[in-house]
Amino acid sequence: MKFLDQCKIFLKSGDGGPGAVAFHREKFIEFGGPDGGNGGRGGDIVFEVVDGLNTLIDYRYQQHFKARRGGHGMGRSRTGAKGEDVVLRVPVGTQVLDEDQETVLLDLTEAGQRVVFMRGGDGGFGNEHYKTSTNRAPRQSTPGWPGEERWVWLRLKLIADAGLVGLPNAGKSTFLAATSRARPKIADYPFTTLTPNLGVVHAGGQEFVLADIPGLIEGAHEGRGIGTRFLGHVERTRVLLHLVDGTQEDVQLAYRTIRRELRMYGGGLADKPEVLCLNKVDALSEEELEFKRTKLRRSAKKPVFVLSGASGQGVQEVLFELLKHIQAAREAEGEPARELAFRARYSPIPEDQ
Repeated sequence: MKFLDQCKIFLKSGDGGPGAVAFHREKFIEFGGPDGGNGGRGGDIVFEVVDGLNTLIDYRYQQHFKARRGGHGMGRSRTGAKGEDVVLRVPVGTQVLDEDQETVLLDLTEAGQRVVFMRGGDGGFGNEHYKTSTNRAPRQSTPGWPGEERWVWLRLKLIADAGLVGLPNAGKSTFLAATSRARPKIADYPFTTLTPNLGVVHAGGQEFVLADIPGLIEGAHEGRGIGTRFLGHVERTRVLLHLVDGTQEDVQLAYRTIRRELRMYGGGLADKPEVLCLNKVDALSEEELEFKRTKLRRSAKKPVFVLSGASGQGVQEVLFELLKHIQAAREAEGEPARELAFRARYSPIPEDQ
């Protein structure tokens, strides 16, 4: 299954059905009178949030969705049937945007959420509706009211508790694979990760969801590289895990590059709590490790954790630090202090095939 996090689709709710012009005809009833019924209401466009989905790939192959029109009114005062609704099933975290890709029309963040996005047109009136004391035999009816139609963008922002950021080859996918059952592609060249990956991490008898996105490069906020497109997937996280490759020459430059891109992107990413880690320390000598850790701490003005996703060194300390920030954020949001729920719907996202 391929991963798709944004697409453009056309939506149209159903038109209302026309009213009927009819007169009652029955033996021994001389003046039956008008009995044309009203038309039925058109079908609605409904968004439903489904547990277990993590991609919008279904909307790549079908972009037009039109609800059925309402049924015609009929004699004997029968109202037309309501048009069949179109129900669009989307993953948790999906946003519906206007055609300008900026105006958020819907933000669907809870499993089971169901929203009528576009209402079908009302049905037209039959001639029975126009019967009055002075107009005993009207031959007037109205067509149904038209439904709505518009182009919209669907954008998926995966919901996770913590997000991984860093330059390409900083060891993010290795860390995710070492701490969860996710199996992202890992290789010794930049941009191995082409799509976001999610994994459920266990720490101290509790679980939280960790998101890994493609690496960022300088100028990402202007569209360079591919990481900027996926930064939206860490907008909803409670804490960022910033990994810096300890084997590169200038760790301060690597840290400042990512922080600058987060500020330029916006979305509140630069203001999120950050756990800073010097990764791949198993490849450094004691002198190199202490020198680079000190430089990074002076540049960031915050504690620097050391770890190696490959050997497991320092991983548990980092996980407990992430868990501390996640619990604090949950309490600040008014959620009761309890064990983090295991969200099984977040299965790892496979790479494009």
